[in-house]
Amino acid sequence: MTEAEVRTVDYHTAGEPFRIVHEGLPPVPGDTVAERFANVVGAGGTPTAPRRGPLDDIRRLLVREPRGHAGMYGGFVVPPDDDGAHFGVLFWHKDGYSTACGHGTMALGAWAVDQGLVAAPADGAAQVRIDVPSGRVTATVHREGGRTTAVTFRNVPARVTARAVSVATVLGPVEVDLVHAGACYASVPADRLKLTVETAELPELVAAGREIRSALAGHPGTAHPDNPLLSGVYGVIFHEELPHTADGPAQRNITVFADGQFDRSPCGSGTSARLALLAEEGRIAPGRTLRHESVVGTVFLGRTVSHTPEGTVTDITGTAHRTGEHRFVRDPHDDLAEGFLC
Repeated sequence: MTEAEVRTVDYHTAGEPFRIVHEGLPPVPGDTVAERFANVVGAGGTPTAPRRGPLDDIRRLLVREPRGHAGMYGGFVVPPDDDGAHFGVLFWHKDGYSTACGHGTMALGAWAVDQGLVAAPADGAAQVRIDVPSGRVTATVHREGGRTTAVTFRNVPARVTARAVSVATVLGPVEVDLVHAGACYASVPADRLKLTVETAELPELVAAGREIRSALAGHPGTAHPDNPLLSGVYGVIFHEELPHTADGPAQRNITVFADGQFDRSPCGSGTSARLALLAEEGRIAPGRTLRHESVVGTVFLGRTVSHTPEGTVTDITGTAHRTGEHRFVRDPHDDLAEGFLC
């Protein structure tokens, strides 16, 4: 990569960063977002080990120190599949690319309305339709007094694919449940490994998440029936019960994804996966609300909307706030021009 300038708009959704790049990107071949995703990953690559290319050079520039950090997340805005969506997005993180991102969808919805790309009333709501590698999702942006106050993310249907899958770990054997919710998630009660969802236990939670993800490689429940790039465990969700609210169940979770990254938010598509499991267990009904808390104490509110042959349709509501606008440069004479990860 030669001398370069990259402009971004940064948001956070319930504490998880999201860096938006919407101009000056090299073209990505493909007629759909899914095709562009496959081309960015590249022949012989995987979502967490993509092939090098012009777009991936920009990802590396933005996610690595000193411009980013190992917990950075973001998205490249690309054309939609058709006129039914406002735009498309390729989600990225420190290891590569993801097929779904609920917190990113919320941030993109807020950004599209805040920037005036999608018209919205001063009081009321506007829908922002976004094509992502796993399908079409919607961000409903709620407004009061001309200000964005919340965003509701409607995910692709979430489908339970396996229950009580036994996994051996250094902390002992554990049974996990698998759900495809735009990406594949393994769901684990934290106490079964004698862990709690709190920041003091982050090293142990991250290590266990990486171990479980690796152990499930190739398990039939992780395979997507239509697209191999949607197969394989993306995230491991450790959850614990909290006291019920008047509206329904409450849980705290941490999602460890990719190669040891963890979500500071309650995880949007991960919340969708949790709702699908709770619905199958009869623990949440339409109209009831899951209060889903993150490891840093932020909250998403999740509801089941309907059940289809493809899975459970869910709505997840949270907040997204702009944190800055940036002009990053790459000096070709800089010995650390491509950045580094710690």
